[in-house]
Amino acid sequence: MPATHHPIGTVGLELAELGHILHSGTPIALAPDAVAAIKRSHAYLSDRLKQSDAPIYGVNTGFGSLYDKSIAKKDLAQLQKNLVMSHACGSGDPVPAEIVRAMLVLKVQNMAFGHSAVAPATVQRMVDMYNAGMLPVVYERGSLGASGDLAPLAHLTLPLLGLGDVVLAGKRMPSAQALKKLGWKPLELGPKEGLALLNGTQFMNAYASLLTLKATRLAQLADIIGAISLDAYDGRIEPFHAAIHAVRPHPGQAVVAGHFRELLKGSALIKRKKAHVQDPYSFRCIPQVHGASRDAIAYVERVVECELESVTDNPTVFDDDDLVISAGNFHGQPLALALDFLAIALAELGSISERRTYKLIGGQRGLPAFLVAEPGLNSGFMIPQYTAASLVSANKQRCMPNSVDTIDSSNGQEDHVSMGAAAAIKTWQVAADVERILAIELFTAAQALEFRRPLTSSPKLESLVAAFREQVPFVRTDVVMHTPMEAALSFVRSVPLS
Repeated sequence: MPATHHPIGTVGLELAELGHILHSGTPIALAPDAVAAIKRSHAYLSDRLKQSDAPIYGVNTGFGSLYDKSIAKKDLAQLQKNLVMSHACGSGDPVPAEIVRAMLVLKVQNMAFGHSAVAPATVQRMVDMYNAGMLPVVYERGSLGASGDLAPLAHLTLPLLGLGDVVLAGKRMPSAQALKKLGWKPLELGPKEGLALLNGTQFMNAYASLLTLKATRLAQLADIIGAISLDAYDGRIEPFHAAIHAVRPHPGQAVVAGHFRELLKGSALIKRKKAHVQDPYSFRCIPQVHGASRDAIAYVERVVECELESVTDNPTVFDDDDLVISAGNFHGQPLALALDFLAIALAELGSISERRTYKLIGGQRGLPAFLVAEPGLNSGFMIPQYTAASLVSANKQRCMPNSVDTIDSSNGQEDHVSMGAAAAIKTWQVAADVERILAIELFTAAQALEFRRPLTSSPKLESLVAAFREQVPFVRTDVVMHTPMEAALSFVRSVPLS
């Protein structure tokens, strides 16, 4: 294995490790222990099929409710190809490239555990696809999160057979054309391989993994932007005192309060005498609200980390114990519940952010109405708050849990499904809109802060505002607000966080 490649072994990936692989562009390679485990598992199943015709689900039987149909040995390879083709039923928009890249890594990892009985060449081809940037076109809709993510994973698998479409070097093309460009031949799947490739939670968990990484960043941004708003609104520091959070010791609450104390250290604004004895909840209860979301994100992270170390295809092969067990590790319920919870936690960060934006433009505490010098002639920051409110409302509607839904499939054989894929897609949308809401708050708070001059906020916050001002100017009179709002969003997406 080349030293420049990130090893995929038999112990699973950590979330931060996956993030590093995806964001750094580091190529991947199978570690020696994974190669050995894959070979053992594949050899075991091959030998077992030679010695016995006993039914093994999906290997020499049909699938789903067709599990009682026996398949002749001469048709076992065709069975697997038919499975992939018939299950490639995705619909809707293609999923983002970053999700497809994560799916490839996670599918390689799932097979690297050595419980899938796939041929080493099959796993290596997926490694090679990832390293070459050959990304299968996978569609958003089609997974019930039941036998894992059947339809999305079928589209991920099609290019192994020279079927379906891929994106290579930024261009969408038939996979047969891409294989020719790379000098590769289509593979022929052996017994169980199609099933191993299609069963699993790699679609859900690709979303969940990237969302968890993004959620951690959004929680940090919510604190930083909220602290600028607090100073711009002439808020009080007392609700962030350590003693308050010691007597209600939720972990996230204490972390947020401590973060605010650090962010506001050295602020002339936070220290000055206040005319008011209390702030509105959207400021005073930041530790409780942001903290609860942080605790929810921590729970989701634990679920995702566990899934990254899990075998989720079916049947599962235990060659040391001479067992092939058909069970339910592909069921997406753990991820579905976690993703629903994550959607709620993120939506709340957006909800309280919009309330702070609303307060800042209300003409209170010495700030001009809508944060312009001549309100009336100028509408100023009136309508960015409308946009934030519309995004918050959309997120509220998305937060109906998908995991409480289920529907029969496969003639009732698959009679309880997780809807985890739907939860993943809606949570992705929630996170994107929370990022927009926070960008609008930062745009508004930075504007409000200028009306407090010559007093300043803390060195940390003033440094961030100065960087923001390099991309987003102070608004003196009405302009087309979409342009600075988009610049604010670009800043929020890219600003480094310590």
